[in-house]
Amino acid sequence: MKYMKNKIYLIPLILAIFSLSVIAISLQLDTSPEMIVGDSMQARSFPIFLMILKLFLLGILTYQFYKNKPKAVSLEKYHTWGSMLLFLLFYLLTVYTDMFIGIFVVIFLMSILWGEKRLWVAFLTATVTPGLVFLLFDFVLKIRFPRGILMNLYYG
Repeated sequence: MKYMKNKIYLIPLILAIFSLSVIAISLQLDTSPEMIVGDSMQARSFPIFLMILKLFLLGILTYQFYKNKPKAVSLEKYHTWGSMLLFLLFYLLTVYTDMFIGIFVVIFLMSILWGEKRLWVAFLTATVTPGLVFLLFDFVLKIRFPRGILMNLYYG
């Protein structure tokens, strides 16, 4: 019975083990010479940053589980399977067209799938999100994106 009581902590535990594994693997990467990296961050810095952020958020999640036990949630089959298909569509669009086209299409369709009735809100979200992602990575973090239709136009 005690196992059933604490099984809600299994997901944060698995995610924490995954995060620590990614950090350990990232620390094995060699640092790039300054002439190659320039002003951008090292290849291993970003995954380590993300996993530390994830561990912090997992700590908050675990605390919330401890304070208030979550209620059982019924599976939304239509939305769940639709989201999985949209992630497959994102992969295909990213590989064969451009990552930003994939982000736009998937955010727009996922907004509609999950119940957004106002098409202009879904369109605005699908337009602003990739734009902000591009600005953050290209101008702030100085990380170039993989080539695709739009990135070939931008990078030349």
